[in-house]
Amino acid sequence: MSDKPDFRKLYHPGAFNAWQYIAFTGVIMSLGAQLVLFFLRQPRPEGFHWLYVCWAVLFVLGSLSNLYGKPDDHHHH
Repeated sequence: MSDKPDFRKLYHPGAFNAWQYIAFTGVIMSLGAQLVLFFLRQPRPEGFHWLYVCWAVLFVLGSLSNLYGKPDDHHHH
């Protein structure tokens, strides 16, 4: 049996873990907020672009956890 990572976990929302899903939702919500600001002709807040950096880092860390983590180790207490 191969221990190769399932790369579907990087692009298929049904295979995301919680961290990837939070980051994915955050990007969608940030884009939505940016569109609302655009249509209301309001300036973007200072540093708004850092949201996308945070979502990207969270997605990458979640992806690494999803690809290389132990599948049955859910850290439940």
